[in-house]
Amino acid sequence: MTGIITLGGLGLSLSVDAFAAAVGKGADGQSNRFRDALRVGVVFGAFEAVTPAIGWAVGLALASWIAKVDHWVAFGLLGGVGLNMLWQAFKHSDATADEAPAAKGGIGRLVLTALATSIDATAVGVSLAFLHVNILLACLIIGGVTTVVATAGVLIGKHAGPYLGRYAEMLGGVALIAIGSMILYQHLTA
Repeated sequence: MTGIITLGGLGLSLSVDAFAAAVGKGADGQSNRFRDALRVGVVFGAFEAVTPAIGWAVGLALASWIAKVDHWVAFGLLGGVGLNMLWQAFKHSDATADEAPAAKGGIGRLVLTALATSIDATAVGVSLAFLHVNILLACLIIGGVTTVVATAGVLIGKHAGPYLGRYAEMLGGVALIAIGSMILYQHLTA
């Protein structure tokens, strides 16, 4: 059973895309109140909470076919998402500047941005199906952490804007690779 600390770390890792977009939202100067920042955080958190459940359902459907290699699948998915996050961080020297235009606008753009930043959580959800995780608890933790991180991102974005997004994405990528490696290690040494 994956522990609460591991799920919290997973939530932090998955929330870095939302953080980068939220920093961009804060940097655009339109969200200066805490209420606006919280609204952005809740939207990002809701999407980040739902998408792992979708991936988990897909993982359960495939579980009987890949049960003997599930730890490799979890490692591959988490590692792949982590490597993609690292690649994106290095690809764009200023990730928050790229995110800012998408984060501007009304609720429709906010929802689209939240959906785009939570796609990686679907792949992680597939991995959770193989780990016998309480998916409701996992989704609540991931969504809660993302809500807090994205809300903080908007507030921080007012001041620090373009400097944090890239480094947060790098840290999240490394954390996902570490979690995937830990899962693989535990299964291979058990």
